[in-house]
Amino acid sequence: MREITLRQIEVIRAVLLRGTINGAAEHLGVSSPGISRLIKHTEESLGIRLFERRNGNFVPSVEASKVFDQVREVYKGVENLQMALTSLQKGEDVRLAFASAPSVAQFIAARAIRTVRSQYPDLFIDLNILKIEETIDYLLLERGEFVIMSSQVQNPGIENEEIGRTQLVAILPEGHPLAAQSEVSVHDMIRYPLIGVEPSDPYGALMARPFIDAGLTVNHSIRGRFAQTVVSLVRHGLGVALMDGMSVAEVYMPGLVRRNLVEAREISIYAARKKGRQLSNFAEYAIKQFRSELAAAPRQWPADKTTN
Repeated sequence: MREITLRQIEVIRAVLLRGTINGAAEHLGVSSPGISRLIKHTEESLGIRLFERRNGNFVPSVEASKVFDQVREVYKGVENLQMALTSLQKGEDVRLAFASAPSVAQFIAARAIRTVRSQYPDLFIDLNILKIEETIDYLLLERGEFVIMSSQVQNPGIENEEIGRTQLVAILPEGHPLAAQSEVSVHDMIRYPLIGVEPSDPYGALMARPFIDAGLTVNHSIRGRFAQTVVSLVRHGLGVALMDGMSVAEVYMPGLVRRNLVEAREISIYAARKKGRQLSNFAEYAIKQFRSELAAAPRQWPADKTTN
């Protein structure tokens, strides 16, 4: 006895649903003779009479009742599979966990997540904010799929992929004397109270490097742990700071003035993941959106104008 095929099951179900060869053909969008031939061939190859013909209608035969029960179960399983696939495509009952450096999280991550949400409206997203020293455990223990950082995560079990770059910019409180300049030098900034992050911190070291390369000693009047804290302190008139462009990548930032740095300097942004780990489609899509948002970030603040 030959095995029944999925096509034969599909045709049997169509005849069950519609009760006639013509109806089954219409249901499947094929010709009636083709349906008739396939039903006849199936009955002959299986050695089972599937239907009785009554007044032009096809009625399930009594002896084949168990076959039809299984056909219904097969299609129930197919429908469940389709529902599961549809749910997965929408992100239902699925979790995407990843982390970001504070400097990336405020604007870039929010915009990337907005696009991910529009693509997968029911996806649960767990965004964690980490310092670089916290990322190793996060990735190796698989608490999340990837981490976006402004420095490479140094560990043999972790791989880093550069996904973008951002310029360092000078940030000043509104009305500050340096706001009258179209560009600001670190030699200008060092004459005013300087706000920053501890230089022994990898992020703080990136912000301090232009001063050091210019032969200047970095003496902070105030330090904060996170970029957002530094931005807030500057906005309240407590000093000036060198900042990555991501942390101020918003069109309107009242109380704050942004200026390009004379000593132009870029820093790289990385997506770090556990080595050998296969990312989900959701994670890969999210990283793609981070790339896009990082590339677009410089366009978020072209409107700052010099003051006289």
